[in-house]
Amino acid sequence: MTHTAEHARDLLRRSGAAAVGHPGGGTLLAHLDRVRDRLAGWGARPALQLAGLCHACYGTDGFAVALLPLARRAELADVIGAEAEAIVYGYASLDRAAGYPRFTGPGAVLPDRFTGTARPADPRLRRDLAELTAANELDLAAHDPAFRDRFGAELLDLLTRLRPLLTAAAWADCRAVLGDA
Repeated sequence: MTHTAEHARDLLRRSGAAAVGHPGGGTLLAHLDRVRDRLAGWGARPALQLAGLCHACYGTDGFAVALLPLARRAELADVIGAEAEAIVYGYASLDRAAGYPRFTGPGAVLPDRFTGTARPADPRLRRDLAELTAANELDLAAHDPAFRDRFGAELLDLLTRLRPLLTAAAWADCRAVLGDA
């Protein structure tokens, strides 16, 4: 199967993403499309773009709605590819409070909120998760002024700590959307 955004959108629609409201305004599907578009604008490779489109399929530490149960991981991998699905799982499973503070340091691990375990953080996956985090949070900040006003400084602090893992395009967008927060 060719892994395309349109196949992924079909699965997202069938899973109810177009009917779920999202804090950034509009529907979850609209947010997912914007995250994918932002990653594409930064020059992200196709697997990361597809992961951005599907990043909330299993819910996240910050958004409890799950479109697919973890038992359907293989189905998502069939649609977006194993590499993209692994990024989606990494993003969804990340225990943010435990993971982000040590994300860029030596010996970084990914604490998994689903299993309660932690695994070594592969450098490429950490970069992917940092880019995805930035794209997701910047979409919220760009489309919800109240979110930006309330969390902008905290978000800028997080993204500044993740900066060593971000591409120049992602960091420039952080500065454009958040300024000095």
